[in-house]
Formats: sequence, C-alpha cells, structure tokens
Amino acid sequence: MGECVVPPSQREQPATFRDGAAIDRRFVKHVFDNVHGSITLDPGSEIDIDYYDVQTVKLAGLLHDIGHGPFSHMFEHEFLPQALPGSQWSHEQMSVQLVDYIVDQHHIDIDSDRLRKVKSSEEKHFLYDIVANGRNGIDVDKFDYIGRDCRACGLGCNFQFQRLLEGMRVMDDEICYPAKEYLNIHKLFATRADLHRTVYTHAKVKAIELMVVDALVKADDYLKISLYPFDPAQFWKLDDTILKTIEFADSKKLKESRNIIQRIRRRDLYQFCNEYAVPKDKLEHFKDITPQDIVCSQKANGVQLKVEDIAVSNVKIDLTRGKHNPLESHLLPASCQDRIVRVYAKKPELVEAVSEAFENLQLKIYGVKTQVHETPEAKKRRR
Repeated sequence: MGECVVPPSQREQPATFRDGAAIDRRFVKHVFDNVHGSITLDPGSEIDIDYYDVQTVKLAGLLHDIGHGPFSHMFEHEFLPQALPGSQWSHEQMSVQLVDYIVDQHHIDIDSDRLRKVKSSEEKHFLYDIVANGRNGIDVDKFDYIGRDCRACGLGCNFQFQRLLEGMRVMDDEICYPAKEYLNIHKLFATRADLHRTVYTHAKVKAIELMVVDALVKADDYLKISLYPFDPAQFWKLDDTILKTIEFADSKKLKESRNIIQRIRRRDLYQFCNEYAVPKDKLEHFKDITPQDIVCSQKANGVQLKVEDIAVSNVKIDLTRGKHNPLESHLLPASCQDRIVRVYAKKPELVEAVSEAFENLQLKIYGVKTQVHETPEAKKRRR
C-alpha cells in the first residue's frame, strides 16, 4: 500500500462517453445501494469507466448477497453442515444461480454481456472489488453495515470511510489507498472485530442461534429444509418465517422443534456456562471443541451428561485475513485472530455438571484453567 497521486489537472478535464458527448466531471455518477453504501464512479475517466460499468456495479451492489438463506451466515455455516455434512454449498454460488433464475423466470430484457460481467470478473477487476473485495476486504459492504450496526447498537464508530473514498486511486487494476491512511483502514477491521465480540457473537446471541439451528435440524426430516438451497425456484421462498411455519404447524413430527422455538419466545434459553480464549501459541493447531469432548471430560460420579445435553460455540474473530494482519504493517498488532470456546447447558439443572466437565477439559488440554472466571455459584444452583 503506497502513496498514490493523480494530478488535479487530469481530474478536472472533461470526460467522454462512447458516443463522444462530453460531460463535466463535477456531475459524476454515484452508485447508491440502499443496503451496501455508496461510492462515486466517474464515467470516461482515465481508468476507462463507461456507463455500462456504472450499471454493472449498481447491479452487483443490489444482487451480490441475494443468495443468503434464512438467518444469513447461520444458515450456511451452522445449519447446513449439520443437516448435510460435507456440503460445499455457498451463498455466493446461489447468488449467481438466482440471478439467472430471475432473468429467465421474469423474461428480463438485459444484455447478456452485462449479465456476464455482473457474475464474473474477467476484466476491470477493480470494479468488483468495490462491492465485495476478495483481495483485501476493503469494500462498501463493510462501509455500510459497520456504520449501520454501530448506530443501531448505540456503539461508537471511529472509522471514517469518506476519507478513504476521497483518497483512493486505481493502480494496476487494483484500488489503492494513501499510505498515511493505514490507521484509518485498521480502524475498519478493528471496528468489525469489536462488533463480532460485543454484538454478533454475544453469549446470548449465540445461545439463540444454537437453539434456532437445533430447531431447524430437528424439523429437517419433515420439512426438507436442506433441499431448498439446491433449487433456486424453491430457495427464494425460504426466509425467516420458517420459524413461524414450525411454530404454528400441527404435525407431531415438529413437536421437538416447536418446543425449542417456544423456549426462545419465553426467553428460556440454553444456559451459558463459561468460556475460554485459546492461548495464542496454541491457535495454529486448534481443533473445534465438540459436545463429545465435554462429555468425555466429566467425572464418573454425579450427573452423567449426554451429548444432547450440551451445546458448544467455537467463535473465531479476526481482521478478515485469518491470523494474518491485512495491512502487513509492523506498526500494528502481530496477532490478528482470537478463538473463543463457549459451552452451554441445554437445561438449567445441568449448568454445574457442564461447567465442571468444561474445566476438566481445559486442564486436560492445556494443564491449566484458561477461562477468565469461575461459573457463578448462583447459576450453578439454578433449577
């Protein structure tokens, strides 16, 4: 990431469309997406952006996430791996399939070349990085949801995306930023990580997610939810109302799922027992902890736990590049990833037994208890 400057004289010259009509660059094209922020594109500039490029980025902003299932990433990363072990399904792939389905089903008159450009990046790769940047993670998707979620949750947001928009330039088909903005860019990734720690992976948020996943998995044999993602004609009908479908169904085959959803309504959630952060020097060889690991760590006497009594959440928080620093700067923290293991008891009366087994597991793996604090005695005694 180096200094990049475009002379003002070049930026102030009039641009030309394909038909030769000159425009004043003060009247540039703005790509507005009511979900994924905004960015300014200048048709006819020195990087050869034309009207169709602007339309392509608009379409990409509108369509790139339509392949998400109910409850977004939870459906893809939590439900499907349990319902269909080994499945390689992804929402990005489904987004492409849904675009084709929508165009065909509704006989939309759209240039095939433009549609191809929306779905793949054979040229002008930097245009695709505007909406979803697979190279360094700096894109308007993050600009939008980070600012929006901070406001919605009453959290402060020090990251100022406007500064990046003003200073960015395209060099060698890649969007680049002035080196002096490295701290501002780091704030983007750090704020995202903070949102994951305090909001997206909050202990109660994860408890509800674990319960929703259990409800969907138990309902899958009857409702065949896991088959929907393989047929765009059916998948678009699947949304968050699937919980209402389960809750109001009369079938006895959905009783277990229904009971879980009703527990969520009553705020009778899986009980968070404790958590520990994986030591930094153990991250490289860390393997996800399972309920079976907890069961195997319980003492022989007392309550005998079963796998179905326990839920485990393995949380990974990073700066979008795993354990690596996305800015590759020696001025920023060397460790850029946290792994947190949380354990839950599905019944309040099992909190003490699950907590004890969880402590035994830590001693077995690391030789010490790595959890920050003991499970509160009041929670252990709750019935």
